Amino acid sequence: MNMSGNKQIKNKFAAFFFLVILGFVIFIAMLFVWSNIDRNLPNLKASEIKTALRGTILSEDNYTLAATKLLYEVSIDTRSLDPDKKNLFIKLYSIYSGDSEQSVKSAIEKRSGSVTLSYKIDSKQAEHLRSLAKTFLRLGVFKSYQNPKDNKVIFNGMDIKESGEMRIYPYKDTLEPLIGYTNKTNTGRVIKRIGLKGIEHYYDDRLASIQDSYLVGSRDMSNTIILNRNIQAKERIDGQNIQISIPLKFQKAVENILDGYKKKLEAKEVIAVVMKSDTGDILSIATSNRYERNSMEDIALMNVNAVEYEYEPGSVMKPIVYAILLREKKVKPDDLVNVYGGKYKLGSFWIKDEHIFESNWVSAENIIVHSSNVGMAQLAQRLDSISYYKGLTDFGITQKTQIDLSHEKIGYIRSLNGEVYKGSVGYGYGLHVNFMQLIKAFNVFNNDGFIVNPKIASFIIDRFGKKHEIGYDPKVSVISENIAKTVQKTLIKAVTTGTGLKAQVEGITVGGKTGTAEIKKDGKISGYDSSFIGFTNDDKGAKYTIGVLVIEPLSRSYFGSQSAAPIFRDIALDMIEKGYLKKSL
Repeated sequence: MNMSGNKQIKNKFAAFFFLVILGFVIFIAMLFVWSNIDRNLPNLKASEIKTALRGTILSEDNYTLAATKLLYEVSIDTRSLDPDKKNLFIKLYSIYSGDSEQSVKSAIEKRSGSVTLSYKIDSKQAEHLRSLAKTFLRLGVFKSYQNPKDNKVIFNGMDIKESGEMRIYPYKDTLEPLIGYTNKTNTGRVIKRIGLKGIEHYYDDRLASIQDSYLVGSRDMSNTIILNRNIQAKERIDGQNIQISIPLKFQKAVENILDGYKKKLEAKEVIAVVMKSDTGDILSIATSNRYERNSMEDIALMNVNAVEYEYEPGSVMKPIVYAILLREKKVKPDDLVNVYGGKYKLGSFWIKDEHIFESNWVSAENIIVHSSNVGMAQLAQRLDSISYYKGLTDFGITQKTQIDLSHEKIGYIRSLNGEVYKGSVGYGYGLHVNFMQLIKAFNVFNNDGFIVNPKIASFIIDRFGKKHEIGYDPKVSVISENIAKTVQKTLIKAVTTGTGLKAQVEGITVGGKTGTAEIKKDGKISGYDSSFIGFTNDDKGAKYTIGVLVIEPLSRSYFGSQSAAPIFRDIALDMIEKGYLKKSL
């Protein structure tokens, strides 16, 4: 081979080598360009977050009293909407969402860019609209466009995502204001709910959602995440459910009774409580004043006045003070007291009785049975101030009842040193209580002398459906069983021969005490609070403590014996009808 041939071969090899190098450089350059072009392509990643739900509140008979409903918002980018298929979009979206075609058209044409068509789509509608979104993609209703600012390629279809939650109360005003209410709180992503009153507030830490779920992964063209091993995921953890001890059907029956009597008595409010005597489980807390959250006027009805209304109790205090006297061995049931014809001066104050006795000398038991203020004011003097005060607090007066409700008011009592104040407290004036305190105190007489805390919630139900019983606080002996039986016998006599005649129910044992207290404003009587608190027992072992409070009845029948006692009777009759109490044969 000559030199010229070798030179040609070398030149060809150099050219080939140059071309290889050039191709490699071009390849690297193209990779660089492609990497930059890729940034302008639609994002192939997507995330999906599902909001954890607030827990449900259930009745004893398994009716849903409060539940959470998720809401969704629907949005589109009008720049991705094909103008030639806009009318098709409007027509189909209107059919699926229920919105009018005119409102959808107006929203789309109002502005260019991202437009929210609705914030309050429910979960069922959301599922239908997600199917519709895929249909829109197949029909080419949406297409990609290039952002003129940064030349990025953008593709947006119809987007359906969670916007917040709504609290649903299926039975409207039933069990209100006990269930309570919630208010919105902004978590940054969606609107959630926190409890502000009632059970919603007391058990807010249990009901509140714990953790939202999320998925992060590659998406397909319909914006649906592709489920594979590369996704990132977190589990959704909802709030716990609460089951209360109150049956919905019985609660509704009691509310209907109270509604009728509120109208009949022209009362400001009528309240009733039914409690199982041995456990403290609440069977009903009912009021004639309920709300449906429809207007600002309902705000005044959002207090649970069984624990939030303080008042002077009147003569329902007499059995409590009588029990303290028995405990301190300061009186016997057959001790005689001079009632001075129903009018007695204590210090500079005159005390009067409504009931006139045939004789001035009345037994201590009959002072309770016939509700003598004169007799009780004198008996109260036998207690020293320390024993008196301790006895009242042992019965729960001026103490929180420990019921599972917030905002409870505890009332007050002054120093029990003066004879006038001792006497007035003995027949229920000069101190303030809440109604549940009296229910708890009277329950001692029907529970062998033991005091128990009232309780509304029975179970906490976890996210796996397992029930966890809410325990009971230890019961505490306040008086001996013998003293409890003595007071119980006196209260039964008060119903059969005394002021509680209208509370009688044939076939069951009923005992209780009436109370009527004046409400004074500017030194003048402006109204009355009337009550009847007692118990209903049957021969099968069922024992219930029941109380009725009528706040400011305008009717002439304002005495507890005329207003509250008949309501007590009607509630007891309904309990017989529903099988809670069995009539003796």
